[in-house]
Amino acid sequence: LWRFGFFARLLKTNHFRTAASNTSFPAVRMLLAQYPGRIPGSFVKVQRSSFVTMPEIVEDKADLELYLPPPRVRGMTQLDREAFKRTIVVPALKVKKDIIGSLLKSLKHTLLQRPGLKRVIEDPDDENSRLVMLDPHKIPEFSLGGSEQEVLKQFDIPPVVCKHNLELTYDSFKLEEILRAVLPEGQEVTSGFSRVGHIAHLNLRDHQLPYRYLIGQVIIDKNPGVTCVVNKTSIIDSTYRNFEMEVLAGESNLVTKVKENNTAYELDFSKVYWNPRLSTEHGRIIELLKPGDVLFDVFAGVGPFAIPAAKKKCRVFANDLNPESYTWLLHNCKLNKVSDKIKAFNMDGRDFLRGPVREELSKGLPLEAEEQKTSFHIVMNLPALALDFLDAFRHLMAGVAHGAMVLPTVHCYAFSKHHDPAEDVRQRAEASLGASLRGHCSVHPVRNVAPNKEMMCISFQIPDDVLYGRPCP
Repeated sequence: LWRFGFFARLLKTNHFRTAASNTSFPAVRMLLAQYPGRIPGSFVKVQRSSFVTMPEIVEDKADLELYLPPPRVRGMTQLDREAFKRTIVVPALKVKKDIIGSLLKSLKHTLLQRPGLKRVIEDPDDENSRLVMLDPHKIPEFSLGGSEQEVLKQFDIPPVVCKHNLELTYDSFKLEEILRAVLPEGQEVTSGFSRVGHIAHLNLRDHQLPYRYLIGQVIIDKNPGVTCVVNKTSIIDSTYRNFEMEVLAGESNLVTKVKENNTAYELDFSKVYWNPRLSTEHGRIIELLKPGDVLFDVFAGVGPFAIPAAKKKCRVFANDLNPESYTWLLHNCKLNKVSDKIKAFNMDGRDFLRGPVREELSKGLPLEAEEQKTSFHIVMNLPALALDFLDAFRHLMAGVAHGAMVLPTVHCYAFSKHHDPAEDVRQRAEASLGASLRGHCSVHPVRNVAPNKEMMCISFQIPDDVLYGRPCP
């Protein structure tokens, strides 16, 4: 892993060093030759896909220079769209308008590929002709290659390339290009954000804060459907799992509607917790459930586990301490027409486990395994604290009769900064339960939250001696 990271950084560095001389990654070729068999086989493939997702690295330096906003926008903190105007020279062909369609198909690989710029414009000198814009990188020194000349010959078009002054405006530039041109040179440019309905949610770094209002407006301009941009101003450390935020641009309406896994939710983003990056994990847990199963959602939020489970015809007991989350949970139950399948509670997590959960388990668990047709699942999605709540299962069912029952399965979420997060989460879960889970649990990676910080899910059946053992005097 260390070598992989080293070569990835070297690949990125040498790309920029060699772009001006148009040499194609020579240092990496030398490294591949010097260290045969020591670089993972998927190295080249992985790096290629990484470039696709990082436009600030993949674009050729010549392309960046051609389509770069003017230098005068550097350091701008209030958006001035007029300041982004500049003129570049591109090659063009003069073509009769009645053959434009056929010609474009034949020259599709040579045409101007820039998003937002027209490939065909009117000829100011001849109303019967049009000017076809060509890619300046495909037509070096405004000279046509042999294949292009052959195409023009077929259409009886003179192989003459003219120079056209093309005006670039604010609308011609991409979000990343604008922010890269405005922010201080050499500083990290963050153009990514979480989309929650009409809201774009940012986590800006300190050096980006002076430009936050400009960044917010550019995001609205470049992302149709986004009408509000907010920046998180504190970490999630409150009792109710929400965070303080500042509206950077657009309307201040933070009540939004989202859709996840074919289920609609409405919520006030400023008062409840919602993370669009957990969509896959919500779906994974729901796939484990069968119709008729019972789900206890200890930290339910607005219902991303509870409501899909109810739609799958499971019986659901959903709880959240945050009164706002509880209110929106009830609202979303009505919205999705599952109010009759979900019993909602507004309690502390431990009180919920020791009260409604214990009561329901005492009805279903005493049945013999062959009679017990339902499985019990307990979801605990409060990764900052959920492991600490596992001690509530100690002796939870003490004094309740039980036979050869199927024990409840817990899905508990946690953050870890350990070099072996799976082992770390297992050990912490064992410490809270007071019992070993080695060989009797699975730990699933959910997502990377930050550098050296992982979100994990540990799943296990509660050991019999933990659930039914009597407490020591």
